[in-house]
Amino acid sequence: MSKVFFSVGMTLDGFIAPEGMDMAHADDPSYNDWLTQWTDLQKWVFQQQFFRQNLKIGEGGETGQENSLLESTFNRTGASVMGKRMFDGGERFWPEEAPFHTGVFVLTKQVRSPWERPGGTTFYFVNDGIESALRQAREVAGGKDIRIAGGANVILQYLNAGMVDEFDIALAPIVFGAGIRLFDGIDRRKFALEVVEAIHSPFATHLRYVVHKK
Repeated sequence: MSKVFFSVGMTLDGFIAPEGMDMAHADDPSYNDWLTQWTDLQKWVFQQQFFRQNLKIGEGGETGQENSLLESTFNRTGASVMGKRMFDGGERFWPEEAPFHTGVFVLTKQVRSPWERPGGTTFYFVNDGIESALRQAREVAGGKDIRIAGGANVILQYLNAGMVDEFDIALAPIVFGAGIRLFDGIDRRKFALEVVEAIHSPFATHLRYVVHKK
C-alpha cells in the first residue's frame, strides 16, 4: 500500500511559517518582515535545479543531493492533501501551471466543483473530513504515495489520527520567535519516531523519520 508522508521546512524553534504569512497580510510583506523570514526558511529549495525547472522560473541551479531530495519527493507523490488556508494562499500566488501535477484534495467547508489547472493539477474540494480526503487521494494516486502538503493544522490532524507513515523535515539554522509551529497540539502518546536518514547542507539539515504507531 502507498505511504502517507509530509515534507516541510522548519526553524530551530519549531516554526514552519512566520507570523503574518496569511491572507490578512499577504499584500504587506513588511508586516513582521514575513516574506524575508519565509525566504530564509526555504533558501535551500530556491537554489535547486529541479525546483527552478518545475516552477519554470529560470535555468541553472544546484544538482547535488538536495536537488535529488526534491526530485524524489515529487516523483513519489501521486496525490496531495492540503487545508483551505494553504489553498487560498496558493490560489492567489501559484503560477497558472500549479506545481503539483497531480490531484490535490483540499479540506474545506466550501462546496466547489473541481478546479483543473494546466499541467495536470486538479484541485478537489472535500467537505467530509480527513479520512475521506485520504481515501479519495488513494483512488487517484496510481499506487504512489500521498503527501500531506500542509498547513500545520492539517498535518497535525493526520499525525494524531495515526495516518502518517513517515515525514521529512528540512531544519534550517534560523529562528522565527513567533509564527505557526508544526507540533503544537501533538498527542505524543499516539506514536514513536525513528530517524532513518540525516543529510547536512549549509542551509538545512534534512531529517527523515519513520512513524511507529503505539
